[in-house]
Amino acid sequence: MGSLSEVKPHVVMTPFPLQGHINPIFKLAKLLHIRGFHITFVHTEYNYKRLLKSRGFDALDGLPDFQFETIPDGLPPMDDDVSQDIPSLCDSTRKNCLGPFLDLLARLKDSASAGLIPPVSCLISDAVMSFTVDAAEQLGVPIVLFWPASACSLLGVVHCRDLIEKGLIPLKDESYFTNGYLDTVVDCIPGMKDIRLKDLPSFIRTTDSNDLMVHFLIEETDRAHRASAIVINTFDEFEGELVNTVSSKYPSLSIYTIGPLPSFLNQSSQNELISIGSNLWKEETECLEWLETKEFGSVVYVNFGSITIMSPEQLFEFAWGLANSKKPFLWIIRPDLVNGGSVILSSEFVNETKDRGLIASWCTQEKVLNHPSIGGFLTHCGWNSITESVCAGVPMLCWPFFADQQTNCRYACIKWNIGIEIDNNVKRNDVEKLVNELMVGEKGKKMKQKIMEWKKLAEEDTGPDGSSYVNLDKMIKEVLLKLN
Repeated sequence: MGSLSEVKPHVVMTPFPLQGHINPIFKLAKLLHIRGFHITFVHTEYNYKRLLKSRGFDALDGLPDFQFETIPDGLPPMDDDVSQDIPSLCDSTRKNCLGPFLDLLARLKDSASAGLIPPVSCLISDAVMSFTVDAAEQLGVPIVLFWPASACSLLGVVHCRDLIEKGLIPLKDESYFTNGYLDTVVDCIPGMKDIRLKDLPSFIRTTDSNDLMVHFLIEETDRAHRASAIVINTFDEFEGELVNTVSSKYPSLSIYTIGPLPSFLNQSSQNELISIGSNLWKEETECLEWLETKEFGSVVYVNFGSITIMSPEQLFEFAWGLANSKKPFLWIIRPDLVNGGSVILSSEFVNETKDRGLIASWCTQEKVLNHPSIGGFLTHCGWNSITESVCAGVPMLCWPFFADQQTNCRYACIKWNIGIEIDNNVKRNDVEKLVNELMVGEKGKKMKQKIMEWKKLAEEDTGPDGSSYVNLDKMIKEVLLKLN
């Protein structure tokens, strides 16, 4: 057996197959590779094809010690370049992925026996791909579950059963979505003061006592007790108290905060990994060229992430709010952003904004946020977007869509003071007013100051001797390498 297989620990890493889950665990994979690990990164077959389409057919050739593998997701084949239906994906992965994953581990074992790769020594999996816990137990190796979102959203998720037992969910009927019931303050979640039902992950908004997503999340967070450890993409100054409360739900597990991962990678040497990416849509590089023509801090960056679906009416309200603000903007509009069809903006809007607006289908978000011309970010409040915004020092307008985004929005606006929420029933006048407040108003200036303070703390935490830096090293030694 070659020296490579003798010296390198080998970690198999499995994200949940959506863009917002792939990106952070991919960053963690790069950090572990820098620290000497052999990486096997597992995509679903569907996403692997999308990556090759977006990044080129040699994009996933990898390196000798950073390899990609695939497993089927169990869903019917699709040719569309879109994110799959989330409840269907959750249901299929928990029912259909363990067998193919065990087959993959068997193939890796054969390759290790042939001296081609190091033996698999540990697993890291998305916390909602916890069927991998069964595989780790069969293999006899440690497994770390990675929560790619915020600690505040995890705290909401792990209390789903308590919400049911308290009779807070499911909702009694459809009227409860609009009659003010969701404003009910929840007092059964320690550490989440003044949190309302509508601030909790949106999966709880159901009238079905057998709701698939609620029971899926209960099942996944229950199985997490059998893991070796949990890691969260956050940092102690931001969410330390919330992490401590999560820890009380998992008394037998170590929980490590190792974020924000963008700041971590910014401070790490990763030259040979720079070209390996994880975006499922083709990035339009002209965005950065266009930003070069704009003044410092003048541009509003607008991106609602990889999942958000809005109505044509909502799109038009955002469009005219941006137009009427008179501010330059870069707006990412995915092909599948609008419910029921393609995006068609009026010639009147195009003429009104042609000298100060650019619309693209996808971009390299971190590069955009870190460009000097960006002054504010209109976002859906996905956790990747929030952490990338913090690491870039860019304050936010928040329009949460679903999942953890409502919780993130509440904390960004109320606790961390780095965002302003836009009402779900979006109106152009509000968008115009809030864009101007963000870019040139007093509240916008205060938010900019505050987010720069958070950015500095994030850099300290992920720098040498910082808490996230120390936690990553501890997780590697105590769990992945079992050196304690």
